[in-house]
Amino acid sequence: MRANVWKIQARAGRADAGVRACNRADVTGPGAGDCGEPAAAPQRLRLTDIPVPTGKSTALFDGRSLTGWTAWLGYPDPSITYQAKPGTPPIGTSRDTKGDFAVRSVDGAPAIWVKGETWGSLVHQADLRDYHLRLQFKWGAKTWAPRATQPRNNGLLYHTHGAPGEVFGTWRPSVEFEIMTGSTGMIVAVGSKLRGRTGVTFDPSLVEPHLRFRAGGREIDIVNGTPTWNVEAATDAERPVGAWNTLDLYVVGDRAVHVVNGVPVGEVHDLATIGPDGRQPLTHGRIQLQSEGAETWFRAITVEPITTLPKIVVAGQ
Repeated sequence: MRANVWKIQARAGRADAGVRACNRADVTGPGAGDCGEPAAAPQRLRLTDIPVPTGKSTALFDGRSLTGWTAWLGYPDPSITYQAKPGTPPIGTSRDTKGDFAVRSVDGAPAIWVKGETWGSLVHQADLRDYHLRLQFKWGAKTWAPRATQPRNNGLLYHTHGAPGEVFGTWRPSVEFEIMTGSTGMIVAVGSKLRGRTGVTFDPSLVEPHLRFRAGGREIDIVNGTPTWNVEAATDAERPVGAWNTLDLYVVGDRAVHVVNGVPVGEVHDLATIGPDGRQPLTHGRIQLQSEGAETWFRAITVEPITTLPKIVVAGQ
């Protein structure tokens, strides 16, 4: 989920345009105006010190129903989602959502079906902290306007807090583990009050803000509404459309690690919210499964408690 140019995701860009974007005065964090040097070569990353769970695994999807999940829908016309004054209220919970979210059989087993035509999300009731969440997802056949011809798009949102529809009338403030063809694992700040920090390198092949996760890279603040509102995954580890993918999200306190099909693709720390009392650590919250223009299936959603995070290391080092 992104604002305005969010998820347009053309895979071309001019290096000089990227430099201009990174030199803007409102880039935040150490090294502002630099955004990191171009990587000499892509990093090959791996996980070490994978934590041992400190308790039993809990299924967030029972395989039969959407018990524990609450649906929220944005606007009937998703194309107005990012307008400052949409001129109409979101759907919210005012209609039956069985045609938007349901439990159906696919590949011989039950899964959560997300139609994707109307934007919104399923929000789980559990307030989670210090956990390893694992799920499987795959894309369905259908895509919908206004993203019918754009990369398939969804998201796993975590540390969810705030009011339903607080962000663009459609989502709650949260951190996003991006699910999008070519960008699964990207780190996104959902809502203007959310903050996070990570290491990056400048990659002119990306659309603005031209930032890709890099272990040991230049530290920046991820802030919605600025040139550093998202950080692309270190690599595209997603399988072809129609195949199942496994996502692992490790969260301890205000830190998280994103893993796609066993490949670490991002890390974020110092997660926080900005409010009247200043910057406050963000250490817990609910999860959301997005609906954002593409039919999607989810299954095998489990969570187990942990007290430490795995480490991301560069292969060969």
